[in-house]
Formats: sequence, structure tokens, C-alpha cells
Amino acid sequence: MTYSPVSNDDLQELRAFLSEADLTIAGLDSTAVRVWVERDHDGKIVGSTGYEASADGADVLIRSVAVSSARRIAGAGTRLARFALEEAVGSGATRAWLFSRRSGPFWQKLGFGLADRNELAAVLSDTQQVRLFTETGQLEREVAWMRDLKALRAAPGGPAR
Repeated sequence: MTYSPVSNDDLQELRAFLSEADLTIAGLDSTAVRVWVERDHDGKIVGSTGYEASADGADVLIRSVAVSSARRIAGAGTRLARFALEEAVGSGATRAWLFSRRSGPFWQKLGFGLADRNELAAVLSDTQQVRLFTETGQLEREVAWMRDLKALRAAPGGPAR
């Protein structure tokens, strides 16, 4: 699969895609947010993945992992999530965090475990999504997940950067 970095020209279509998937669209235009999309043969977005890094780059908040309903088979979501994790490792991140109330089993299969949402909020306090969730009170309703990325860095076939 080929994933393209999102440009300013893609933002409106990406926001519509993520809104349909009921995912957060705040801050997608921030330079701290890195997002990639997968497009079908007609050029329509059918998948997205990304992350937002902490100020020091050691921690990332996985964001925008979504697959169109027609493509939710054959591991498309897993490939997108792994791509974001590999990109994060390549950028120097050592831990990945995310919020998910509905997809815990999916993230557990990718090595994530339950985490303290307040620790996530403290570590990634400067990210768009954490600021939004804190300001709106949504943080208290979220479920946090975390994965150590050091093993991924050392794994054979891991990112070579």
C-alpha cells in the first residue's frame, strides 16, 4: 500500500473522512500533526493514519487511524496503524499513546495496553487533541492506551532510518 502525506489541499476531504468515522478532526492543520492517507484508484481517501508528537519527540499520540467501511477487511487498519508506529519510531519516539473507547481489542493486538489517561494528558499536554479534550471535559470520558516502541525499534525488519 502507498500512503501519501496530507497536504493543505487534502484537509477538507480528510476532515470529512474522519468525521464520518467519528474521529477527532481538531488540529489537523498543525505542523505537529503528521497524517498520511491511502487513496483508491479514483483518488478518494479510503484510509488514514498519523500521530502528533510531544515537544521532545519521545512520545506520540496516535491519531486519525481510519478505514472506509468498504475496506475494513484483510488487515487494512492494522497496516495503517503499523505504518504510523514505524514512522513514529523513525522520528525517534519511544512510546505511543492513544485514546480509544471503542477499539481496545484492535489496539491490544498491536501491543497496546490500558494506560492512565491523566499520565497521557501530562506527557502529551502540548498536543492539539489533549488540549481539546481537556478544555471540553472529554478527557474524563476517554480510555487511554500506551505501547512502548523500543522493541519495535530493535525488531528485525523494524524501521531503518
